[in-house]
Order: sequence, then structure tokens, then C-alpha cells
Amino acid sequence: MDAVQAPAGVVVDVEALAGRRGSDAPAAPKEPAWKRFLCHVGPGFMVSLAYLDPGNLETDLQAGSNHRYELLWVILIGLVFALIIQSLSANLGVVTGWHLAELCKAEYPTWVRICLWLLAELAVIAADIPEVIGTAFAFNLLFHIPVWVGVLITGSSTLLLLGLQKYGVRKLELLVALLVFTMAACFFIEMSIVKPPSKEVIHGLFVPSLSGSGATGDTIALLGALVMPHNLFLHSALVLSRNTPSSVRGIKDACRFFLFESGIALFVALLINICIVSVSGTVCNSSKLSPDDSAKCSDITLDSSSFLLRNVLGKNSAVVYGVALLACGISSTITGTYAGQYIMQGFLDIKVKQWLRNLMTRSIAIVPSLIVAIIGGPSGAGRLIIIASMILSVELPFALIPLLKFSSSSNKMGENKNSIYIIGFSWILGFIIIGINIYFLSSKLVGWIFHNSMPIYASVLIGIVVFPLMLLYISAVIYLTFRKDTIKFALRGELQAIETDKSKVANHSSNEENKEQLV
Repeated sequence: MDAVQAPAGVVVDVEALAGRRGSDAPAAPKEPAWKRFLCHVGPGFMVSLAYLDPGNLETDLQAGSNHRYELLWVILIGLVFALIIQSLSANLGVVTGWHLAELCKAEYPTWVRICLWLLAELAVIAADIPEVIGTAFAFNLLFHIPVWVGVLITGSSTLLLLGLQKYGVRKLELLVALLVFTMAACFFIEMSIVKPPSKEVIHGLFVPSLSGSGATGDTIALLGALVMPHNLFLHSALVLSRNTPSSVRGIKDACRFFLFESGIALFVALLINICIVSVSGTVCNSSKLSPDDSAKCSDITLDSSSFLLRNVLGKNSAVVYGVALLACGISSTITGTYAGQYIMQGFLDIKVKQWLRNLMTRSIAIVPSLIVAIIGGPSGAGRLIIIASMILSVELPFALIPLLKFSSSSNKMGENKNSIYIIGFSWILGFIIIGINIYFLSSKLVGWIFHNSMPIYASVLIGIVVFPLMLLYISAVIYLTFRKDTIKFALRGELQAIETDKSKVANHSSNEENKEQLV
């Protein structure tokens, strides 16, 4: 029982799966658990950068400025949910040896696969827009160059940094971690200086509230910036860089280690996001705020928020903030490009060189940012970040639902499928987020169609186009949810059954030998 039949006549066997994994092999099982854990550290921290990118920074700043600490509960729920789905994504890669995009290609018909690929590419573009624009703002703050030039430099610098791949994934993971901690340190120090009221912060974390103008829209943007669909594809692929043994113990250990690592990484991300919201909420709602800073708080953006760090950085706040934003943006664009690379390879199985594939995915993401930066300037680019975060929230079901179905399927995961509690909690929370998205979109669109200043015939035409698209969106979500899982890929489950049988035989033989000795 070495092999399992996959679609299109593809046979998946143990040796082939072992060959798919990287060279960063974990230590032997006889070594201490902490050493084996350290061998698995990396993918979770790499993925956690998506929760600390310029898109998160922008939405956190606006949430704090507009609502003080009221929306902190959204960040808490979003990152708890992120921990669950990221661990499911890691488990999927560990157990099957394939990442999410490859499994989608294997499971769904061609037309569904093409649609999912296009939606995944759109998600990568939407995720990359804040990262590219945020990095361009950093170049503008540091070197006073136009934003559109910064967009071009960002694309080039990311490709150069991705050249580190030839030295191993772990070198790139270390570089990315060092970059993002620069930004984190600035806000932690600032928070210790502004000292937000702890009772209000705790209340905002644990008591849900949506009062005030625009609270629902800011909530959607926060969720979109926190729970990113392209991250699900990325995490299931990054865990393949660790050479997980094809044994029951090896698989269980790897799943547990990746869960612990993701938990640590996302806890750090939670603290940083809370810190950014608290600093923005405290400074922008201070009675000592100058008229100039008050005007900035009313429409806070990445390129105008360096004044928040003035207490800790003084006159150099713009420069150091620019360096922090640059570190944040470059590290995030690396992960975005990685995700686009795995998505294109998984869905389309294009046989091209790695540098060419990186160039293709980078170009797809940079073009929209470049167009908006040229036409709309910094203000237009800043608005595009919020729009991109909302697009990500709308895109989430088309990566989340396949992940939940595959990770809960005995055909895909065998004995390692999700427990009934994880299945129930993740589906409920997932559909709460999907329901919020649908409600927000429908209410906003209907309100805009009935209350805009355009002629009636124009509103009617827009309604004729928009309402069928909304029905199509809901139908697609229903199709993915209730479609029956058809492809059997329970290789690891079969391996576990084999090992169990071997263990029973070994125990039986041992018992017989003991009986003979007693006789």
C-alpha cells in the first residue's frame, strides 16, 4: 500500500512525497523535543509578517484614530481565527505533502480551478498593493522621491532580496524577521511613553462594540488586513521546506511544532497590532494635540503618521519611521511574491525558471499600484490600501472553504483530519466573517445605487450588472461549501494504518515470546 491514486492518472507514493520536501530536515526523534522544535521554526514567523504589513498598519492607524480602542476585539478575534486556519494550512501540507493550490487543482473541475486561480491571483494583488505602496511611501519619506518611482524601486528590490533563496529558505526567514522587528520596536517604545489607559484597552479587547460612524467599514477592513487568503496557500507550501519523516510520530510532532510556532508568532503579531491601535487612539484623541496633528488624525495615512512617533524619536521621527515602514514593506512584499509563486505553480503547474516566475508574479502585483500612484498620487494610493483590504475580506471564502473541507476530509487527511470541535468552531467563525462581508457589500451597494447623484437609468444599469454578480458570489460560496469531496488522497492516513498494523503484529509476537519464556 505504497501509493494512492490521484486525479488525471497521477500516482502519489511515499518516495515521491519525500522528495518534495526541502533540505532543512528536523533532528532525529531521539534528540530533545526543543531541538526538534527549533528545526521547525520559520514558516509561522514568515507567514505572521502578513499580519504586520503596511495594510495592517494603515487599518490599525485608522481604527485607533476613528474609534480609539473600540475595535481591538476585532484584532483579537481575527488573530485567534488566523491561528486556527494557519495551523490547519500547515497540517494540510505536512500530512499530504502537497500545498493548498496543488490540492485545489487535483480536486476541482477545470473551470472551477481556473476561477479559483484567478481569484487567488486577485487576492495576491490586493495583498501586495498595501505592501508596495507602503514601501514606496517609505522611500518618499527617506529620499523625497515620487511615490510611483518608489513603486518601481520596490519591485526591483524585492526581486534582488528573493535572490537569497539560493542560500536556503531559512536565511530569507531570518532576514525578514530582523526587518519587521525594527518597526515593532518603535511602536512598543512609543506605547510605553503615551501610556494608553489599560482599562479602556482591556475593555476594547474583550467587549465587542460597533458604535460610531464607519465602524462596520473599519471592521471589514481590519478583518481583510488580518485574515488574508493568500496566506493559506503560502503556509501550506512553506512547511514543505522541512523534511518531515513519513511516520506517525514524525507527522504528529511536525503538526504540533508548527502549531506552537504559529501561536508564538501570531501572539507577537497580536501585541504589535494592539500597540499600533493604542498609540494611534491615544495620540489622536489627546487634548494636547496641535491643530496640524489633529488634521492629520482626521484622515491618517501611512505617509502622514510619522508624527505618532515624535515622543520617542523627536525631530528624527520621519526618518526612523521611514526606515521602520521600509523594513515592514520589503519583508511583506517578499512573502507576497512567495505566495504568488506557489499559487501559479500549484494551479497551473507552469514549468518555468524560478526567477522568471518571480518576475511574472511581481509584475502582476506592481502594475495596479503603479497606475494608481501615477494617476491618484499619494492620496489615491492611500485610499487604495483600504480598498485592497476590503477586497481581501471578500476573497477569503475562496481559499478558506477549500482549506476547511480538505483539512476535515478523511480522503485527504486520513486519521489526521480535524476534530469535530475544530470543524465546528472554524466553520462557524468562518461563516460569521463571510456573512459580515455579504451584509456589508449588499447594504453598501444597495444604499449607493438608491442614493447616488447619477441619472436613474444609470443606477438601473448598474443594478442590472451588480445584483447578478452578488448572486453569483453567494452561489459560488454555496457550491464550494456543499460540493462533495471526490478525490482520495489519504496517504498519511494509510501510512498510519500500516504502522498500527505493524505495531499490533510486533506486540503480538512479543506477547507470544513472553508466553514461551514463561512456559
